[in-house]
Amino acid sequence: MTGFDPMRPAWYLVPEYHPAEEARAVLDPGTLLEVGQRAICGSGETESALAAVTAAQRNWARFDSRSRAAALHGIAAHIEQDDLTEVARLMTLEMGKPYPEAVGELANCASIFRYYAELSRDDAGKIAGTTQAGSFQYVRYEPLGVSAHIMPFNFPVLLMCWTVAASLAAGNGCVVKPAEATTLSTLRFMNVFRDLPPGLLSCLPGGPNLGRALVESPNTHAIAFTGSAATGKAVASAAGARLKPAIIEAGGSDALIVTEHAPLDVAAAGAVTAAFHMSGQVCTSAERLFVHEKVFDAFLERFTAETRRLRIGHGLETAEIGPLVSEAARAKVIRLVEDALGKGATLHCGGRIPPDRETGWFYEPTILSDCTPDMALLKEECFGPVASITKVGSLDEAIERANASEFGLGASLFTTSLEEAMEAADRIEAGMVWVNNPLIDNDALPFSGWKNSGMGRELSRQGLDAFRRSKMVILDHKPVRQDWWYPYPDDWFYGSGGRGTE
Repeated sequence: MTGFDPMRPAWYLVPEYHPAEEARAVLDPGTLLEVGQRAICGSGETESALAAVTAAQRNWARFDSRSRAAALHGIAAHIEQDDLTEVARLMTLEMGKPYPEAVGELANCASIFRYYAELSRDDAGKIAGTTQAGSFQYVRYEPLGVSAHIMPFNFPVLLMCWTVAASLAAGNGCVVKPAEATTLSTLRFMNVFRDLPPGLLSCLPGGPNLGRALVESPNTHAIAFTGSAATGKAVASAAGARLKPAIIEAGGSDALIVTEHAPLDVAAAGAVTAAFHMSGQVCTSAERLFVHEKVFDAFLERFTAETRRLRIGHGLETAEIGPLVSEAARAKVIRLVEDALGKGATLHCGGRIPPDRETGWFYEPTILSDCTPDMALLKEECFGPVASITKVGSLDEAIERANASEFGLGASLFTTSLEEAMEAADRIEAGMVWVNNPLIDNDALPFSGWKNSGMGRELSRQGLDAFRRSKMVILDHKPVRQDWWYPYPDDWFYGSGGRGTE
């Protein structure tokens, strides 16, 4: 195949697309109309791709750091200069994301390749103080081999770039398994890798069986996974059984705290974005809001008013709230809302399928108050446009309630008090804390979760080290016979009157 056609099922191996025999229809979650055909790769295609990537990686590992950096800069240049309009459009058609957000996702991809291109040139190996005169002792870093990247649907390209850039920079080959719901856009994006050495990167579409095969294969040597906590645990277990390093980002149920010193207009607007961005289908969505009793009513009024301004529609229309990715995703949201209402929660807006959007998997942005810990909404990851809001009497109570979760991905706080900000940042049990500006990331800072939200780190130097292994090197430039080598002198032994009796 010379290029990518969404109606022709394919898989990718640098620099070409290859036809696939088995396929499934791809439906637009906003219209339920077919928008393409996604491949289902079998064992033959998988083994062929792994063999090619393995062979290419052996040569890639021998590249000097400047040459590898140049290749990563080349990928970044393609991202910046290629017309990726079709990638963004396909992303919207596949999973419902508003088109501006698809464009925004792609706009953030080039920088991570440039960051790791330069970071990888600073190997940061360590020269240690010698333990023996005349010996040069140091640590160097080497690639693991072939990494498998099992991707989610919500940020299918950006999150893939985070780990693929780090893995390539470390000298590995990569096999990407896109989410089933975003196969087409991920495959269309693969063309930016076209100048890599042939065979170094592959994109293999498929379902759970393919993901399992990649984790269990002896020809993969590291796993990067983003998805649910249950699947993340299974992936970590399977990788651990093979002593294979794994980065697991397993979602969350993030807290957002509004203190009595919060700027309420800013807090309300920020909370709307934190809770309902991409219809709440963000791992770091603010699902549990804890608001100080002194400002609770005023905040709730502003928060509700800001939420009512959001427009619901197809991702290619003028709308902030698109459809959920699937019928199952919406069914979960409905279950959690009905459970909360049945246990005494108060509905302030939403809580229903939009009357004018009966076709597609739409659900109105929903705000619930009077939520209690026995409600499933406060225990599970909702992953939909629902925010629970709870009144608290102090910052201490808010932090305690925020920490009362099996998840610990991120948390947000709105306040004008430096004391409150520092206290919360110190005591909140999460891998990331945002004060007055939720959902921000930084290529140079680790993105990570605590507790059931995952293990390992993406981004920053820690993200690079996740795809490298260390090697201790002891080098004596002048070979001499050491005095501790065999055979030992007789006077070293016990009872000889020499060293052995000291």
